[in-house]
Amino acid sequence: MTDISEMSDGNILLVFRLEGEAFGVSVSYVHEILDRERPTMVPNADAFSPGLINVRGSVVPLVDVRLRLGMGPAQATENARMIVLEHEIKDVKTKLAFEADAVEEVFEVNMSDVEPVPELGASWPQVYLLGAIRREDELIILLDPDTLFSPNPSFAAA
Repeated sequence: MTDISEMSDGNILLVFRLEGEAFGVSVSYVHEILDRERPTMVPNADAFSPGLINVRGSVVPLVDVRLRLGMGPAQATENARMIVLEHEIKDVKTKLAFEADAVEEVFEVNMSDVEPVPELGASWPQVYLLGAIRREDELIILLDPDTLFSPNPSFAAA
């Protein structure tokens, strides 16, 4: 699991929406943000990574974070975007992408203000969360890339 205090650029977050909820990830992981594109589906692929997209000539796996977070399938909207991350998986720097309903902003936060997400009432598996931070009248749920994007089935939601 990612240690919040060790995140480089950890105080700068990219905020995006999934099913109306605000989520954040450190910009240190973000490679680029693209308009939504139709992926090439891979026959017999795992549901977690069902397809591939072309990112500037590179083949990048598309992962379904909604599946891990227990959400329904993505709905194509005008504001939908593909977020391309660069993340180490099994000690190899890997690009991967996921779809967000909308990308809202990049903003700086004080990581000491991160609060734990209470298990009671939380809609998402705790293993994929770093915590939450308040912004005005809303909570932004901080995702943990180390567990959320791991192909390791031991992190899969029950």
